[in-house]
Amino acid sequence: MIALAAGGPVIPTFGGGGSSFTCERANRLFCSSWLSRNWGPVLWPALRQHIVLTLIAVTIGFVISTTLALIAYRRRWLERPVLIITSILYTIPSLALFELLEPVPGLGLSRTTAEVALVSYTLLIMFRNTLTGLREVPDEVRDAAAGMGMGPLRSLLRVELPLAVPAIIAGVRIATVTVISLATVASLIDNEGLGVPILTAISNEVFKTELIAAGALAVGLALTADGLLVIIQRLLTPWTRAA
Repeated sequence: MIALAAGGPVIPTFGGGGSSFTCERANRLFCSSWLSRNWGPVLWPALRQHIVLTLIAVTIGFVISTTLALIAYRRRWLERPVLIITSILYTIPSLALFELLEPVPGLGLSRTTAEVALVSYTLLIMFRNTLTGLREVPDEVRDAAAGMGMGPLRSLLRVELPLAVPAIIAGVRIATVTVISLATVASLIDNEGLGVPILTAISNEVFKTELIAAGALAVGLALTADGLLVIIQRLLTPWTRAA
């Protein structure tokens, strides 16, 4: 049922009576009763989808950007073209990029389109951080590795990459938080993730609980992911903890 205020906004009555609907009918700022009823059917599925969208985008972006950074580390001429292309992709407004990708054959309004856009926003960040981390390895460390009989590949895998981990993880952290934020906008074409309840709440100019709850989940997800990546970095670089 919908209650219409004369000349005013549309306010949902949430059907039926009972004390559990008092908060919604009174249109209070936040209704815990709405949250408890809609966690299972609305918020939890949206949160799960948001996590999946983020994991796919960051994983693919990490593989692509790390591969390009490793090649550019040995072939310096590749660095500038990659930076130019990834910088252009990073500066395209998300809504414009989704609109540009939608007509591409095989994409359309789908998760694939959303992922292509989200991956593109991770490339510049992770490419630059990985390359910077590798180039900041001291020359004396490389010389010591060579003096121990390590070839270029072995030195890269056993010495240079481990020392570059803090910079690499820093790039992953920034990219992950960026994707979590932009994935809310991706719901416009994919109808998945926390952007769905956020957009639904925005369309309702009166009742704000759904907007607050979904927004808080997005913020909480970003903070949780960032914290987990910090823990992973400390586990991978025990020498930094000792320092």
